[in-house]
Amino acid sequence: MRIIVVGATGTIGKAVARLLSTEHEVVRVAFRSGDFRVDMSQKESIESMFREAGEFDALVCAAGVARFGSLAELTDDDFQTGLTGKLMGQVNLVRVGMHYIRDHGSFTLTSGVLSHQPMPGSSSISMINAGLEGFVRAAALELPRGIRINVVSPPWVKETLEALDMDSSAGMPAQDVAQAYWASIHGARSGLVINARDFT
Repeated sequence: MRIIVVGATGTIGKAVARLLSTEHEVVRVAFRSGDFRVDMSQKESIESMFREAGEFDALVCAAGVARFGSLAELTDDDFQTGLTGKLMGQVNLVRVGMHYIRDHGSFTLTSGVLSHQPMPGSSSISMINAGLEGFVRAAALELPRGIRINVVSPPWVKETLEALDMDSSAGMPAQDVAQAYWASIHGARSGLVINARDFT
């Protein structure tokens, strides 16, 4: 298969691209580097990326910026950053990508544990993650030509916690998280929220 990985330079994206490349052609896409570049906050950039990349069999998105902060301190711009980047960015990858994906292809998006296990400071991110999960459930009912869509919900990633100098003992290694994306691409079901913890 020819698989586009958006966010291929990030912690999860790198692990996903590495795993998929053992059996498939992986097209690496990121904001600053890769085979193609994309700014997920700009629909025009997404359209340009797909025009350049051409047809594909599956797409994984492990990218999208959202802001963490207390409800009292988050600004309109903070909320909009997540809505435009992580939420609508991934939604638009599907909306535009529908015209380039081959029959029976698949989209795999990324939400996160904060959609159902919120914590203080996660109001914006929890909202966006839950929105993505709702979108995937509904979009699965409408996608044509046998196209599937799922969303992976990763927990805190071990490497990310280490980079933030936080306790990483409860974190899940990125290579294990990547298995959830593999399962989405190679499975037969659609409209799922896939808990990456099931792959430990």
